[in-house]
Amino acid sequence: MYAGGMTATENAPERLLSPTSGCCSLHGSPLDTATADRMAAKLKALSDPTRLRILSHVAAQGCESVCACDLIDVLDVSQPTISHHLKRLVEAGLLTREQRRKWAYYTIIQAAFTELRDFLNLT
Repeated sequence: MYAGGMTATENAPERLLSPTSGCCSLHGSPLDTATADRMAAKLKALSDPTRLRILSHVAAQGCESVCACDLIDVLDVSQPTISHHLKRLVEAGLLTREQRRKWAYYTIIQAAFTELRDFLNLT
């Protein structure tokens, strides 16, 4: 018995009482190594503020590609810095890159964000 005459079960938070209610379950089973590695790479790429800003600008264009040249003035960051962060986002599988003559164009990989959303949807 705990303070107030309650048992451990009565004193436990609601989320601990009903594990089948869906609270905090990650698809019902632990992650395998390959999935954990893939998700960690995506989340690591998203952990940088400059990359988040770049991603938000590309995502704001919807399905349209964005030229790296257009990001330089918008973000007030140097071209080498933009290129570095874009490369990391492509490596993480969050953007695609298409070379058009002198410039590279980037597009969101919708499936990557669907996978992230599903992974982070704990309830």
